[in-house]
Amino acid sequence: EVQLQASGGGLVQAGGSLRLSCAVSGVTFDDSAIGWIRQAPGKEREGVSCISGSYGSTYYADSVKGRFTISINNARNTVYLQMNSLKPEDTAVYYCVAGGYTDLIFAQGDSWGKGTLVTVSS
Repeated sequence: EVQLQASGGGLVQAGGSLRLSCAVSGVTFDDSAIGWIRQAPGKEREGVSCISGSYGSTYYADSVKGRFTISINNARNTVYLQMNSLKPEDTAVYYCVAGGYTDLIFAQGDSWGKGTLVTVSS
């Protein structure tokens, strides 16, 4: 059974930083990628970033490129999203999602964790 548990959201001022963590179990990284998908009120879901477990390939949406960094720990049971230089438009619920690499880019996935809310104040 795939389990994804996201944490680390909160309230931060614009320009600040947060690190999201996703505890992962039941995922075979040779077959799946892990990513972060966000949804802001009234907006469509956006594939923010994802990482391929087998090759370490990474993807970043243009809106976060240069500010966010995704990584996996050595034990391959936690995926991080380091978010720097946060902007009010980054405010959203962030979901940790497992699925195909391309699917995650298009904000789709097979297994979803509960979201964590990130609020960036101006």
